[in-house]
Amino acid sequence: MRVSAVQYLNARPLYEPLLAKNGERAMAEVELDLAPPAEVARRIAEEETDVGLVPVAALAQLGDTCLVRGAAIAARGPVRSVLLVSEVPIDDLTDVVLDATSRTSSVLARLVLRARRAAAGLRGEPRVRVLPPDVAVAEVKGTCGALIIGDKALDIEDRFAHKLDLGAAWLEWTGLPFVFAAWGGRAGALAPGGEQLLLAAKREGLARRDAIADAYAAQSGLDAASLRSYLQANIHYDFGDDERRGLERFYLEGHRAGLLPATPVRFYDDAPRGSSPVYSPPSLDTILSRAAEGDRLNAAEGERLLHEAPLFELGLAADAVRRRKHPHGVVTYIVDRNVNYTNVCTTSCRFCAFYRPVGHPEGYVLSREVLRQKLDEVVQAGGVQILLQGGLNPELRIGYYEDLFRWIKSEFKLGLHALSPEEIIHISQLESLSVREVLERLHSAGLDSVPGGGAEILVDRVRRKIAKAKCTSAEWLDVMRVAHHMGLRSSATMMYGTVDTARDRILHLVKLRELQDETRGFTAFFCWDFQHEQGVRITAGDTGTHLYLRQQAVARLMLDNIDHVGASWVTQGPDVGQVALRFGADDFGSVMFEENVVSSAGTTFCINAEAIEQRIRAAGFRATRRNVKYEWLTEPA
Repeated sequence: MRVSAVQYLNARPLYEPLLAKNGERAMAEVELDLAPPAEVARRIAEEETDVGLVPVAALAQLGDTCLVRGAAIAARGPVRSVLLVSEVPIDDLTDVVLDATSRTSSVLARLVLRARRAAAGLRGEPRVRVLPPDVAVAEVKGTCGALIIGDKALDIEDRFAHKLDLGAAWLEWTGLPFVFAAWGGRAGALAPGGEQLLLAAKREGLARRDAIADAYAAQSGLDAASLRSYLQANIHYDFGDDERRGLERFYLEGHRAGLLPATPVRFYDDAPRGSSPVYSPPSLDTILSRAAEGDRLNAAEGERLLHEAPLFELGLAADAVRRRKHPHGVVTYIVDRNVNYTNVCTTSCRFCAFYRPVGHPEGYVLSREVLRQKLDEVVQAGGVQILLQGGLNPELRIGYYEDLFRWIKSEFKLGLHALSPEEIIHISQLESLSVREVLERLHSAGLDSVPGGGAEILVDRVRRKIAKAKCTSAEWLDVMRVAHHMGLRSSATMMYGTVDTARDRILHLVKLRELQDETRGFTAFFCWDFQHEQGVRITAGDTGTHLYLRQQAVARLMLDNIDHVGASWVTQGPDVGQVALRFGADDFGSVMFEENVVSSAGTTFCINAEAIEQRIRAAGFRATRRNVKYEWLTEPA
């Protein structure tokens, strides 16, 4: 049985008896690994582990999950290790930094702050940012507070003038315990006897709480008596009826706030031994109706829609979301140019026919003369921006991009939608700079927004198979997180149809949605299928027009917090792009002066602004030009 657990002190009594000792597993049936809460959640979602001691909010996002009855990390009052800290009274905060490692604590903090403000007759909540825990404490100054969780909280609990213990705040608000994490996983994934094994480990671990506290005190320098009290009095390890009611209330409040899907609490032992857990899933009509009205879907519901929903009913639901978000009957498009400044690349993605390895005779870097010609054509056509992307060329250092951006800005006054997260990471590694330092320098030189290229599928199993040299899903998302915190907007994309499954594509959407909850930095979502042709080293998986329309419609239903969805006529053709406007899309994308990546795989469609507007009107909409922020530049007609 593959088991993952959060690596905090408060979790140790539940997992310590499962640890390997002297090179041998403590329990032969278990393979245990430890990780931060968000990573445990990812492993459960991507089926890299069978059961995990996982934050409960992460299970809500998946939907098809069960819990082990009787074991949890919970609090029935002050918890001490989940704290909001500040220099001013908590109710005076204007900004709060949340911990990126645990969605459960972040959602809890937002709910508690909203409830406190409502009780005081105030509306809304402080502005929130999500940052890694190692930098969150440094952000506490003035009217900015921070959520500190886990072992770090025990270290700083007396350092600040004001603190709010979220365990105590939840009890005061609801009168119920709070469950932070529990043993859980996908329904059916837990091996027979798994519950009994985990509960046996709990009994053994609880008997050793003082020894665990003493060992951690020696390691950390914290007071041993304080840590003993923490494990004995502040953390509760039972998961009974009261804890279930507390978790149900948390899921209810999170759903009301639009932060979590509607989630039932289900245990593995709800079903008779030997049968599947008892669960009556909602009908497809119910799911479609809820989604059309803006209710948040979990991953299991999205996966069902991809597999089972009739195509036209799916389109009607997605169209209802589009009409609710964009009631004016206007479809936008942008006049820009996709400039691939170099095709030299070191990642060797198996699906890419565009790149050339270092030293290849067909490798290029565009000269300023060629760039001037391309950009002049954009300006003459009334274009407003350049989409600038290319390969990972090790010869191009950060100074090249800074000089190029300043030249483009001074000569052409065009917006710069430039450099995918993969390119940003590549530059940071070349220059030994942080991602933030790279983005700050590029922004100072003229970078306006970040395109969503290189996302492919944000599931690491898929990424390792199709582009093993590329960044991980977490690294891609972190570049976008940093960019959004700096005020840069970005697009979100998905290329499917290689080795990915429907579940992979839905998990991709959930990850985008979670980051959008944090930052609100994504302007729009675009998806397209893999364009297979000679020159690539991977065969096509699920592709085709029907799947494209289905996938786009499901994306519109899942991404309730992203305002715009664009039709991918560049890969599907203008006819399908036009139909896509009735499957959730409200944007027709870009006028294509040129396109080099998918055309390298044999897909070539070109269409000008007049033809785009004709297509939009023929589909029953008014057309207007936009900029990268989706601001209208012309009167809709």
